[in-house]
Amino acid sequence: MKTIGIIAAMPSEVKDIREALGEPEIKKIAGYDFNINKRGDATVVNVCCGIGKVNSAVCAQVLIDSFKPDYLINCGIAGGMSADVKVCDIVISKDLMHHDLLPRFLAEYPPYHNTFEADEYLIKTAETVCSEMGYKSHIGRIVSGEQFISDSAVKAQIVSEFSPLAVDMESSAVAHCAYRNSQPFVTIRCISDNADDEGEMTFDEFEKVAAKRVADVTLRIIDTVK
Repeated sequence: MKTIGIIAAMPSEVKDIREALGEPEIKKIAGYDFNINKRGDATVVNVCCGIGKVNSAVCAQVLIDSFKPDYLINCGIAGGMSADVKVCDIVISKDLMHHDLLPRFLAEYPPYHNTFEADEYLIKTAETVCSEMGYKSHIGRIVSGEQFISDSAVKAQIVSEFSPLAVDMESSAVAHCAYRNSQPFVTIRCISDNADDEGEMTFDEFEKVAAKRVADVTLRIIDTVK
C-alpha cells in the first residue's frame, strides 16, 4: 500500500480534500494536525502547514520523517506570473526556486542549492489528470518568497530574474525539504490572481474557486498514481 503526503498552507486549500476523504485519524506532531485516511489502495496523510516558508519546511520535514510517503504533493493556490497563465489555470511545477534569496551572495557558502526539480512521474501524472478533467495546465517554474505579491513592479522584477509561471509563499520550501530527503514531490497550484496591482481583489474573488479546482485535481492524482 502506498502512502501519499498532501501539504497545503491554508485551511481553504485542504477543505475540499478533507471533505472528500471523510473522517480521519488525526495525529498531532510538532503542533501540526496530520489527517490520515484510506482511499483505495493508498494511505493519504494531509496537513495544513500554515503560511510561509518556515512553516512549510518544518511541516514537510515532520511529514517525511513521521509517515515516509512514497509521494509528496504540495497543492494550493498561487499568483500568475506569465501572460499565458490565466486565473483558474493549473500550474504544475517543473522546478522551484526561492525568489527572495540572492544567489550571488550565497554561492560561495556550500552546500547551496536554489533550483529544485519536481518528480517527472508526478509531473506527467498531474498533466494527464488535468487534461482528462478539462483543465488547462502549464508545466514550468514556481517561485516562493515571504510576501504576497500584489505590486506590478515587484512582479516584473521577479519575472525578469526567475521567469516563473506562478508565485506563492511555500512551494519552494517544500521542494527544498524534499530535495534534501530525496523525496519524490510535485507542486500543483491553481491561479487565483495575477500577482499585480489588482491581485488582492482578484484573490478575494477567486480563492475558493481555485482551491476547489486544485483539490479536485489532487484527489484524482491520488487515485491515479501507482
